[in-house]
Amino acid sequence: MKLQEYQAKRIFGQFGVPVPSGDVAATPAEARALAERIGGTVVVKSQVLVGGRGKAGGIKLAKSPAEAEEVAGRILGMDIKGLTVKKVLVDPAADIRQEIYLGMVLDRARRRVVVMASSEGGVDIEEVAAKTPEKIFTLAIDPFLGLREYQARDLAISIGLPKEQFAPFARICQGLYAAYMGCDANLAEINPLAVLGDGSLKALDGKMVLDDSALFRHADLAAMRDEDDETPEEREARLNGLSYVKLDGQIGCMVNGAGLAMATMDIIQFYGGMPANFLDVGGGAQAEKVAAALRIILSDPNVKAVLFNIFGGITRCDEVARGILKALKEMDRQVPMVVRLVGTNYEEGRAILAEAKMATAETLAEAAQKAVVAAAAANAAAAATTAAQGA
Repeated sequence: MKLQEYQAKRIFGQFGVPVPSGDVAATPAEARALAERIGGTVVVKSQVLVGGRGKAGGIKLAKSPAEAEEVAGRILGMDIKGLTVKKVLVDPAADIRQEIYLGMVLDRARRRVVVMASSEGGVDIEEVAAKTPEKIFTLAIDPFLGLREYQARDLAISIGLPKEQFAPFARICQGLYAAYMGCDANLAEINPLAVLGDGSLKALDGKMVLDDSALFRHADLAAMRDEDDETPEEREARLNGLSYVKLDGQIGCMVNGAGLAMATMDIIQFYGGMPANFLDVGGGAQAEKVAAALRIILSDPNVKAVLFNIFGGITRCDEVARGILKALKEMDRQVPMVVRLVGTNYEEGRAILAEAKMATAETLAEAAQKAVVAAAAANAAAAATTAAQGA
């Protein structure tokens, strides 16, 4: 789950990281009021979960409250990479002398949180890594000891900060690490961490990505979710406890278990097809959950066939079969479907499907081949219909 800039900076501030004193506005009038409160020049920043806001015209300076109102009026409602700007952040303008990058990320290979710092802030860290990787310094943090002050000071030396900034930089590093750990984040990033004209350090931008699997511990953070960052299918999957990722193929997949789902997608490709999604209904899937999963799959107009691969352990195959038939009764759209049921109550499940005259398969290989053939036939029929209409 991604947080907006203003949300991330509020969290950073709670953990002792110095952040600007601005706030968000949803109307031009609110932006004017904030600019009046702040005084002086302000920066008006669109709040959308994409990069490149400045290049798209979503970040502007305003020298007066009236100008802040006018600028906010232009930015609010703007479309930036497919997302509509609904809020702007109004921050005091900063006297920036240097821009630093500072971030925490989970390194799965090392099984450690890694802190990254660079003197080349203000641009994407991926760009720095590609062009000047020697300017990125990393440190793996011991999970039992946490980030020690001396380690943060070493990073300050590495990126060329003067001695008088070692202590404030170390405090910011430790505050960012505390925010990362306290919120169960996958990423916490300040870019830029600015060195201001008076020598102080301030986080002028913030980014956080939270671990969805840990949100049950953070109801306050879960409430911050921006639903514009999700497709309708992803939202329905989340609300129904499903793991769903849309792909570019034409064969919808419903599987119980992430590993089995990956294997199912692989074997579809092996036989010449392309999966349209990753969808794991999980263990113990009831009929309602299966029906929701099928609705999500069939909402994709690219899907020309659906393959069900259910290994019944905790999940009961008869419940899956009932869920499939329930969903089909609720939907107008019909596509070829192939079902492979193995495990708990598989005989009952197959009997339910046989009565409904649905295609079944004994093995995954057989099911994948049938699904690929069905999708190809559906494509051919659609092409023939289009050709006939054109004639």
